[in-house]
Amino acid sequence: GDARPMAAAAVAGLIGGDFSDLREIKKQLLSVAERSRERGLQASELAFALEPLPLGDLPPPPPLTEEDARDLDAYTLAKSYFDLKEYDRAAYFLRGCKSQKAYFLYMYSRYLSGEKKKDDETVDSLGPLEKGQVKNEALRELRVELSKKHKARELDGFGLYLYGVVLRKLDLVKEAIDVFVEAAHVLPLHWGAWLELCNLITDKEMLKFLSLPDTWMKEFFLAHIYTELQLIEEALQKYQSLIDAGFAKSTYIISQIAVAYHNIRDIDKALSIFNELRKQDPYRIENMDTFSNLLYVRSMKPELSYLAHNLCEIDKYRVETCCVIGNYYSLRSQHEKAALYFQRALKLNPRYLGAWTLMGHEYMEMKNTSAAIQAYRHAIEVNKRDYRAWYGLGQTYEILKMPFYCLYYYRRAHQLRPNDSRMLVALGECYEKLNQLVEAKKCYWRAYAVGDVEKMALVKLAKLHEQLNESEQAAQCYVKYIQDIYSCGEIVEHLEVSTAFRYLAQYYFKCKLWDEASACAQKCCAFNDTREEGKALLRQILQLRNQGENSSTEISASFFLPASLSANNTPTRRVSPLNLSSVTP
Repeated sequence: GDARPMAAAAVAGLIGGDFSDLREIKKQLLSVAERSRERGLQASELAFALEPLPLGDLPPPPPLTEEDARDLDAYTLAKSYFDLKEYDRAAYFLRGCKSQKAYFLYMYSRYLSGEKKKDDETVDSLGPLEKGQVKNEALRELRVELSKKHKARELDGFGLYLYGVVLRKLDLVKEAIDVFVEAAHVLPLHWGAWLELCNLITDKEMLKFLSLPDTWMKEFFLAHIYTELQLIEEALQKYQSLIDAGFAKSTYIISQIAVAYHNIRDIDKALSIFNELRKQDPYRIENMDTFSNLLYVRSMKPELSYLAHNLCEIDKYRVETCCVIGNYYSLRSQHEKAALYFQRALKLNPRYLGAWTLMGHEYMEMKNTSAAIQAYRHAIEVNKRDYRAWYGLGQTYEILKMPFYCLYYYRRAHQLRPNDSRMLVALGECYEKLNQLVEAKKCYWRAYAVGDVEKMALVKLAKLHEQLNESEQAAQCYVKYIQDIYSCGEIVEHLEVSTAFRYLAQYYFKCKLWDEASACAQKCCAFNDTREEGKALLRQILQLRNQGENSSTEISASFFLPASLSANNTPTRRVSPLNLSSVTP
């Protein structure tokens, strides 16, 4: 029985980003959810976000064919074994079934049985896990059988989805993408195929060339892939329009928005959305590892501890739970314990990306660079887009004093996160070690321009100028740095502030700008490490003033940006003299 006409009917209703008829959308979701459930697949929880339908509007159950009736007993028995995760047993009773539904369950059971065996073997050898050491033995046979059916055009949307998964597992990425696109056309409402596409598309270019079906589900797909590709502005716009269209109650959308804010490191916003999500869905475990990363970055021990205990009560044998507990121990600097929990997460799911990267970080803390390198490499094998793993590899090679390697890995991290100042600062430091100072300057300047998270780029840039005796530019960077720090309004514990004031005091002194020099020297007196120099300078200024040296205006304190830097697409801005009246620590 070809399932295409029915799928076509279910979709004909709504084209493109049309959300005007939410009842029709709800109907489509309920009907595809029912068909997914029959095949042992997860149904999307989107339907829950929409208003319930009256009895008369509920979609009828999927119609039964002659073949379905013949396979019914075998199917019912096998489905109960499948639900108990007895995959081989389920497959055994489904041999020779002809109906679409039973055939899918037969193939899917064989696939899952192979995956389970592979994972069990992987766990036993969680030492140096080389790629291709453990394979899902079932994949090759499944591919042969499914490709025959595919050629004969006998696969329905679900069958195409499974065929795509098998191809992806065999690393046949191009073929897999084609099959998933076909699956999305045949059965646009099955989220699984869209999600698989998200994992295979590595850049915006690839996205352009896909001919995707024009259905409202595509909007969800685009929002998801934009989040993955770090196109966060676009993603947030899409999610907002989906909320406005009527999906405000969808916990999936809320969690995706939180993840998007996490990706652009808007930590406060992400935290508040995760807290909201926990109110709406208190037993949720998905994405809680991301939430714990945010709590970790903010050093929120009590909150992280509470989250860890809470998830442990809900289900301690979940990957996310293990990661949250790992983060909790890591924050308490119990790195051995943390690594243990990340290993546990990987035993539950060796393809779980976050755990490999986090385990790498723990090995770094324990000064075990070779184990760290191995863990990061695994993360990259699982997902080439994991910038944290590339960055981690850069750091390990930095510790091993191998700047050429560092450069390669930091570059990859920077390509994935072009606007992340941490990657740029790391790159700059690399270039400095390799004595490529022009490149280093560009990196620091760019880091400042994109919004420097750690507020270090200007200082590093200033020190470079100092080294090159470009005193005017150095002074200028320090001026900017001080304005930056004080405009944040934090009471500053940055050691570098005193460095900046010390340099500026001496610079203005050389330029015979006594007022500016003494203002900066006074600031130096506020810091322990520059107090004596500040006092000495003030005495010198006083002496010179008494000798009647007039304030000189040889140099105007408003500089231009050095040409070499402003060439880097940054508008040349005039820097006004440092107005210290506004700078009160």
